[in-house]
Amino acid sequence: MLAAMLPSAIPPPVPGDASARDRGDACPGTLRLHRADDGALARVRVPGGVLTVAQADALQEAAGRLGDGELHLTSRGNVQLRGLGPDCGGELARLLGDSGLLPSARHERARNIVASPLSGLDGRGERDIRGWLLALDRLLCDSDAAAGLSGRFLFALDDGRGDVDALGADVTLLARGDDHALLRIGAAKGAVLIPGAQAPQAALSAAETFLEEAADSGAWRVADLPGDADSLLGTVVGRLRQAGLDTTVTAGPARPQGSGAPALGVVSGPPDEAALSVGLPLGRVSTAQWQTLTATARHQGSGELRLTPWRGVVVPGVGQRQAADLLDALCAVGLIGGPYSPWTGVGACIGRPGCGRSLADVRAEATAALGAVGALPVYWSGCERRCGHPRGEWVDVVATPDGHRISLTRDGERHGPVDVPGGSRALAAAVATARR
Repeated sequence: MLAAMLPSAIPPPVPGDASARDRGDACPGTLRLHRADDGALARVRVPGGVLTVAQADALQEAAGRLGDGELHLTSRGNVQLRGLGPDCGGELARLLGDSGLLPSARHERARNIVASPLSGLDGRGERDIRGWLLALDRLLCDSDAAAGLSGRFLFALDDGRGDVDALGADVTLLARGDDHALLRIGAAKGAVLIPGAQAPQAALSAAETFLEEAADSGAWRVADLPGDADSLLGTVVGRLRQAGLDTTVTAGPARPQGSGAPALGVVSGPPDEAALSVGLPLGRVSTAQWQTLTATARHQGSGELRLTPWRGVVVPGVGQRQAADLLDALCAVGLIGGPYSPWTGVGACIGRPGCGRSLADVRAEATAALGAVGALPVYWSGCERRCGHPRGEWVDVVATPDGHRISLTRDGERHGPVDVPGGSRALAAAVATARR
């Protein structure tokens, strides 16, 4: 078993792995912990955000026994464990390995796959992409070359509704109604139409081609390549045709704008069946909240949880008649179950005291500034790095040495920055005004 083969300490870089390059990839994983001010940090990749309840239990056990007791969701639907002891690497690896969360030690940081969280649940989309997800994860773990992907490289599997397509992944598969898929490469203007059955293999081929193109440049993502994404797309098309795939180059649809996050609340599905979509305040979940989620999935749902790239959780397969009461129970433990919660649209990085670079405890500040629901989302950052910030249009609040700077971010550009000196009342009022 994998866990039995793992060492008791954090292993050195695997030869040929992304971490062995000259400019080290600092992205943490499960086997490579990051040293933060509040202890060690592990990032557990959860492809497509899909967890069985047994895996969810293993994460909770790891957080409670080895960390700070909370689970922290990332903007890629992964899970971070914080406050870990410096020597817990072996125990953590065995615990998560036994639950199936570490199918390949060499590939654990490369399994960055986001997927449409409501695919197959609400009747929207062009296809259920679960088959693509399982196939791509298996192909990744079987590929020696794919072990060289950095922890930053991202795959997106979109069922056709455009939600995760909007995230700007390095390799995106977008379902089409005629059992085909569009393959996107970074920000390339073109796309490739391919048969749906061959889509996971095409996505892996695109990633392996990227690695070859990046070998001399040290690029971690498609956007880092010296040439543009369209040049890489042309090379990928040539490789796919050499492999016998039926490909058609097309302009492709415009990439969606906005967050793409699923609506919070009860999601209607097939007759007598529904899903529950909830948000996590500031992306973190306590033991009691996680136990309520897993108990709902185990006893009332299909036995799985789906973590979203918008720091939410979907519980599939609940009864339509019980759905409203089950949602109320989730909201009763502090989860966000609809658009009218003051937490709706509010996000923040870890801030102080967890991050040594942060200039403020932005989570406490975001909590103190809660008020009426704003028209725009707001994200609080403790420094200029803005770790985990959303995409689309949002209010950007950044801590500065003298207070905070508030601006509107749209299409990657910041507009109308306003400096607000220290003081919670003035800050809360300025944020509320910006969110209108």
